[in-house]
Amino acid sequence: MAQVPDLPSYAIKDRPSLPNMPRDFDIVLYGATGFTGRQTVAYFTQHAPADLRWAIAGRNRDKLQALDAPAPILIADASDQVGIDAIVHRTRVLLTTAGPFAVYGTRFVDSCVRFKTHYVDITGETPWVRMLIDRYDAKAAAEGTRIIPFCGFDSVPSDLGAMLISQALGPETTEVKAFIEMRGGLNGGTLASAINMYETGAIKAFSDPFVLSPTTTRAPRDVERDPTTAAYDPDMKTWTAPFPLSAINTRVVRRSCALLGTDFAYQEWAKVDNHFGASLLAGFGRVFQSAMHSSALRSAVRAISPSPGQGPSQKTMDTGWFRIHFFGKTSDGRTAQGIVSDQGDPGNRVTVKCLCESALTLALEPLPDRAGILTPSTGLGESLIKRLRATGMTVNF
Repeated sequence: MAQVPDLPSYAIKDRPSLPNMPRDFDIVLYGATGFTGRQTVAYFTQHAPADLRWAIAGRNRDKLQALDAPAPILIADASDQVGIDAIVHRTRVLLTTAGPFAVYGTRFVDSCVRFKTHYVDITGETPWVRMLIDRYDAKAAAEGTRIIPFCGFDSVPSDLGAMLISQALGPETTEVKAFIEMRGGLNGGTLASAINMYETGAIKAFSDPFVLSPTTTRAPRDVERDPTTAAYDPDMKTWTAPFPLSAINTRVVRRSCALLGTDFAYQEWAKVDNHFGASLLAGFGRVFQSAMHSSALRSAVRAISPSPGQGPSQKTMDTGWFRIHFFGKTSDGRTAQGIVSDQGDPGNRVTVKCLCESALTLALEPLPDRAGILTPSTGLGESLIKRLRATGMTVNF
């Protein structure tokens, strides 16, 4: 399976962009019949402003019609560049949940850059996003197009929280740490994306602490190296273990630092009650990573896990929660703390909230004067924070 699909020869170079043409829609939701996609449709049905022009899109008209959404239906297969172009040029913002993004996402980004359509997704596939940076960042930045991956639980709370701590402490900020507690479930699309990185060899680049920061040439500081064992943190007076999403979130925060011209060290951990629990969680993580390097064991994991299009029960999604405690320090000894928390399964309810509010921010709110392949904090900033607080998310700094 190819990690990055070949694109038609007309991509970027030969197709015209549409800088001034009116758009039929403010936001199009692509992948609307998948497990996460169906949740985005429900979110827009409940929360989108009455005058918002939105549509749903995917490859199967019957499944899209079965959603009974109060929105027009658009059809395109994720492998059909011409069909994708026909959707993208009609909207101001494209929201997509169709992963693995390294398999299905490149054509959408390619089209968005050519047609100057803003873009959000929920990928955690950092090697794929590095390819986007190398291929599309310069053109998107020059033409004012905002391509913003990582708009789910990975990595909106981490990215916004780290930047808020840095803002509170100022340019003397030297280190920001995050300690995460959560409860939730796993959907099949998330697992499929992870397995794809192992099967394509992209996992090697995934381990690079600066994979999303090609302009950063210094060696990683000790605190920036991915944790592998249980440890006690004296600042927070708590036991910690490696957090499964830290290898995504830390890279996103470091890209934000590079884009904003700051250079504090960032790391995050799972917060655990005691040494035994931290050691158990760290050991499980090492076993899981080792297993994923074996094709036979990956097949076994796939067989016992949810398939793409499947996920946790409604009860699991409704009763989940997360809480991230941030701690920052400066070169002159000052410290600051903050909290980001919310109710709902982080990988589903919170991810959908973050993604949909990111798209609504692009469509409706004032934005930072910045374009290119961005992060949630650098592309959406205070406007997204304001919208998330209005939904009930705690962002307390």
